[in-house]
Amino acid sequence: MEPVHKRYFLSHREQPLPLYMESIGWNGGQEEVDRPEGYPLYHWLQTVKGEGRFRFGGAEVQLIPHTGVLLPPGEPHAYLSMASHWQTLYITFGGPAAAAVLSSLGLNRASWYHWDAGSLLESFGMEFVNMAAPDRDLSGLDASADLYKFLTLLKKHGRTGSLPSLSEHVERISPVLDFMQKNYGRPEIGLEDMAAVLNISVRHLNTLFKQSLGVTAYAYLIALRLRKAKELMTSDTSLPVKETARQVGFRDASHFVATFRKMEGLTPQQFRTLY
Repeated sequence: MEPVHKRYFLSHREQPLPLYMESIGWNGGQEEVDRPEGYPLYHWLQTVKGEGRFRFGGAEVQLIPHTGVLLPPGEPHAYLSMASHWQTLYITFGGPAAAAVLSSLGLNRASWYHWDAGSLLESFGMEFVNMAAPDRDLSGLDASADLYKFLTLLKKHGRTGSLPSLSEHVERISPVLDFMQKNYGRPEIGLEDMAAVLNISVRHLNTLFKQSLGVTAYAYLIALRLRKAKELMTSDTSLPVKETARQVGFRDASHFVATFRKMEGLTPQQFRTLY
């Protein structure tokens, strides 16, 4: 008979790793839980099958398949089943770097998430539960790496409210990204050309880029040109700086050198010497 509950404790709370997974589990018959003081670590709960109600932050959400809740330490919450067999998956985690990692990913607030059926986020948790065993990862390093992967999947595929997921944002601007890859060497291309690819305004284009990548479209183009310049300078050390600048879309070498120094903290020649 298949067990009703699988739970693995992978790291103790004094674990020195910057990001560690304390426990991961699957509950085939989720019971009612009431934590007025919250949980001492970060806590993730998602529905695998069935449905339940989850209360936190003065609100109540319905947890159906393809939904989950991420809570920071000490967040009061409670949940109970709305079906005869509410199956859940949960992860608890912490670490000195946990708050910084979650903040940088924009996952630092107590939030309800939903995602599309069949996404990598959907299958990752159960795959990890089925493979997990504390005696296979005594250092906790594998679990730490898997935890970081889970958080990036949540960032990429998870949606809050009616907002699109990061992957949907990136898919929306992918024609512009392809356009930049093919045309970064042309100094005359500008924001109007990029916006025309999607038949939208420049303002809307920059909004999409900020939502997807955290930068404006032009800032992304400059970063792309500098990446290509690095590849050229390290693959052909005899290529003059002026020619490097021309090939990656800068109108003159002085502008290229000034931009490179501002963004990288060293001149193109210093970069070439370093690498």
